[in-house]
Amino acid sequence: MLLYVSQPADPQDSLSEEEEEDEDAEAALKKEVSQIQLSMKTHQQRFSAVDSGAHNVVFIRTHGVDPEQLVHHILSDLYQTKKRKSRVILRMLPVSGTCKAFPEDMEKFLSVFLERWFRAPQRATYQICFKARNSSHNKREEVIKAVASLVGKLNPLNKVDLTNPELSIIIDIIKAVCCVSVLKDYTLFRKFNLQEVAKEPTNQSMGPQNATNQNTGKQEPANQNTGPQEAVHQTQEHGEGEKVDGSAESCDITAGNGTKEAELE
Repeated sequence: MLLYVSQPADPQDSLSEEEEEDEDAEAALKKEVSQIQLSMKTHQQRFSAVDSGAHNVVFIRTHGVDPEQLVHHILSDLYQTKKRKSRVILRMLPVSGTCKAFPEDMEKFLSVFLERWFRAPQRATYQICFKARNSSHNKREEVIKAVASLVGKLNPLNKVDLTNPELSIIIDIIKAVCCVSVLKDYTLFRKFNLQEVAKEPTNQSMGPQNATNQNTGKQEPANQNTGPQEAVHQTQEHGEGEKVDGSAESCDITAGNGTKEAELE
């Protein structure tokens, strides 16, 4: 028969073990904190607000989300259901690209950016919509003329159509940043105005006066041309009832992707 008797533990050994445990816990805590900090730096939120520098304008930066598809989906649902889901948002505009709002920078950026939609063999009817907020060094006529010239160089078959264009080129300047997008259904969705899209359609009957005005006699020339000079005088502005500085009663929401060349200040 064997009897095993344990020897009393050495107090110094117990103290050293406790110190080692404390050191291990402290090291683990530091490691966890460093991992959290690293993940916060590398992780980007899907939506984050950026100061636009203009009154009543909110810029939302997106990550991993296509702003054009997102806004078009929202407006399509609103167009079909006619259910208002916001009382203060006036307009939602997706932003596909940005650059500095100076003529040379804009021309350089747009000459490459617009190739996706207008470079031969691609062609489309289009309109140019320009708006500037807190910016006075860009003239509307000059910007529209320059953009129309670029579109004509990409493919001479691209034509201006203000009635029912296939694509709308949106040039929205906020301070020193030019936000650009090329949108479909811009006219159908009432210039991406949420309040207007949500309105119920009114039944309008064509009276005799209207029918008389739509005879088959001599008509005015159609709003289609290929000259950039004519496009300057025919292109509409987007944004009804708004001031140049963006001080409208409601709020504009501008959504853009994370890949930008110019940051909003």
